[in-house]
Order: sequence, then C-alpha cells, then structure tokens
Amino acid sequence: MAKSLVIVESPAKAHTINKILGKAFVVLSSMGHIMDLPGSTMGIDIEDDFKPQYVMIPRNKKTVSLLKKEAKGKEMIFLATDPDREGEAISWHLYNLLGRKKSIQRVVFHEITKDAIKKAFEHPGSIDKGKVDAQQARRMLDRLVGYSISPLLWRKVGRGLSAGRVQSVAVRMIVDKENEIRAFRPQEYWNIEAELKKGISTQEDKGISFTAKLDKIDGKKVEVKNKLQAEGIRGELEKEQFIVAKVEKIGRASCRERV
Repeated sequence: MAKSLVIVESPAKAHTINKILGKAFVVLSSMGHIMDLPGSTMGIDIEDDFKPQYVMIPRNKKTVSLLKKEAKGKEMIFLATDPDREGEAISWHLYNLLGRKKSIQRVVFHEITKDAIKKAFEHPGSIDKGKVDAQQARRMLDRLVGYSISPLLWRKVGRGLSAGRVQSVAVRMIVDKENEIRAFRPQEYWNIEAELKKGISTQEDKGISFTAKLDKIDGKKVEVKNKLQAEGIRGELEKEQFIVAKVEKIGRASCRERV
C-alpha cells in the first residue's frame, strides 16, 4: 500500500511520475488551481489590509474531495506543483486545505526525468512564500483593476468587455501613442552631403571616395529648413576647397574623417 501522496497539477504528469516513483507513492493531480477569489464579488477586504477571501473553485470540488480522502492515513504528502508562482500558490492552498498538522513537504523539479525527480524527492523543501505573495499580488491587482474599470467599459463602450492590469496599461500606452501621433507637426529639413576623393588620383589609382555630411558652420550646428537655404549653402560650399582636418578613431577598424 502507498505510504506517501504526491500532488501535481497535470494528470499527464501524475501518470508519468507515478511510474518513476513506484508503488510506495500515489500520485494525483489537483487539476490546476483549487482556490480562487469569488466570481460574483470583489473578494478583497480593502479595509482589512487587502485581505483576500478565497473560495473553492466549483469545478474542482470532486478533485478536492478525492485529495482529502487519499491524504488520510498517508505518512507523508509531497506537493509537486509547477516551479513557478502559480504552482507555488497551488501548493500553498493545498497545504492549508489538507491540514497544517500533517507531514507536508514541497518538491521542485524542472524536468520529468528519473534522475531529476528522484533528486527532488531526496531533497524536499518548503513552500516559497515570496512566490506565493507575488502570485497573490498579481491576482488581487487583476481583481482590483478589473472590477473597478469593467463596469465603466460596459456603460461607455459595450457589455461583456473586461479590463485588467495588463489590458488597462496596454490601452493607456496605445492612447498615449495615438495622442503623440495626432500632436505631431511635420517639419521640413535638408541634409547636405559631398562625395569626395581621398588622395591624388592617378591612372592606376582612381582615388578612394567617401561621403562627407555637413554638420556645422562656423562651429554652430546646421539646421537646413528649406530648399532655398540648402541651395544657398551648396553654392558656397562649391567654391571651397575640402581638407581633412581631423581623424577620430571609432572602434578598432573604422574611423570618422572631418573636413
């Protein structure tokens, strides 16, 4: 007869893990979360330090009854839910549901292999309350934002729409970006470039060409705002002789030449 109960999230995992652990263990699935905030009310006591009011998920009542039945008489209960914050929260709810006085331990593995699972059961630990708190904060924020904003959407947009911590922020980002687009006023600008040749050209050496971009005039940043201004600057530049005044190295192989 099995002396230990192992609880995982997925029925498929339960079957595979049971094969690895052997007859001394019975492995069952919680079918995901067993507890959640109520569907019809906020379920968070804002006046009492945002205390959550968890209720059993109706569809999992039979599963919970089975888990409680199997837990009776077992020497050890291992909570082997997924190693993320959702899995940690499920283990925490199971721990409270099955009774704190029982011998309950948490096991974590990141792959379903014989070596990984045996190693996890050789070194069991405890529930990571930090992950549990993180999951609760996410779930409660979903509820606080969703239950506050969704009724507004129903009145102003349409019934059946929902809002939450992710949708609300995403919509805000979209609205902000749309406002930026509408407020944008296009401004004309021109770039002035000259194609130059480095060195003296010979019959054998055609010279190395490069492009120089106008950056400053008399030490001041150039802003060419229209065609007339661009053509005026071009006319002045065509009268000038171009000389490389300084070379700045950028990285190992490239350099910038100033004329």
